[in-house]
Amino acid sequence: MAFFEARDISISFGGLKALNRVSFQVEEGEVFSIIGPNGAGKTTIFNCINRYYTLDEGTFVFGGKDITRARPYAIAAKGIARTFQNIELFKNTTVLDNLLLGRHRHRKTSFLSEALFLPWVRKQELRNREKAEEVIDFLDLQAYRDQQVAGLPYGVQKTVELGRALATEPKLLLLDEPSSGMNMEEMEDLSYWITDIKEELGITILMVEHNMRLVRKVSDRVLAMDFGVVITQGETKEVLEHPDVLQAYLGEEGAATRS
Repeated sequence: MAFFEARDISISFGGLKALNRVSFQVEEGEVFSIIGPNGAGKTTIFNCINRYYTLDEGTFVFGGKDITRARPYAIAAKGIARTFQNIELFKNTTVLDNLLLGRHRHRKTSFLSEALFLPWVRKQELRNREKAEEVIDFLDLQAYRDQQVAGLPYGVQKTVELGRALATEPKLLLLDEPSSGMNMEEMEDLSYWITDIKEELGITILMVEHNMRLVRKVSDRVLAMDFGVVITQGETKEVLEHPDVLQAYLGEEGAATRS
């Protein structure tokens, strides 16, 4: 049984078929990347998983259970976290505060108990802060922990968003264009973090990414899409060198030259 599976998923917007019977499986403990030109439908898959959009057809299965119609908060509660193509942080709060927001799904106290700040509330707060500090250390964010997000470089903000997702302690991490806006050094750091997230934290990763260097470096398997349909999927090298994938990225003349 696959750890996560998309079965014949489809969705249309007006007359546009954004996803057309797309299927793939993600195995536990791997980095599975989805690639394709702009408009291929990659981020739409993430938005359907998180229930920003509702599928017209098809099924998502996670941990052996159908989550296709689960509510967004239930998706997070099941252990699926994500980052966004465009940064979605609370920019007038600190890095630490943003990471603590990622601990919300672990909240087990009531409004009254928190208002009275009872012993188990203090214990939970301590645990949340310890976890946030662990993420700060993991991503080398110590220098920024008490700074407001709005004043940080773009690449650091992307890292903070990754940290907030990790603070939820996910089983499956969805990374949507994690390297966009990053310089070469930041991208290299990201590649090491992705590997460590998989190997040290034991988190399975589903990634949408345009940077083929990053895809080649960290991916175990790759799915290539164009115009909402699957071109091919399989081992990373095999997919990246597939002639139909080269044509989708480079056009017919570019693909012919490359081959």
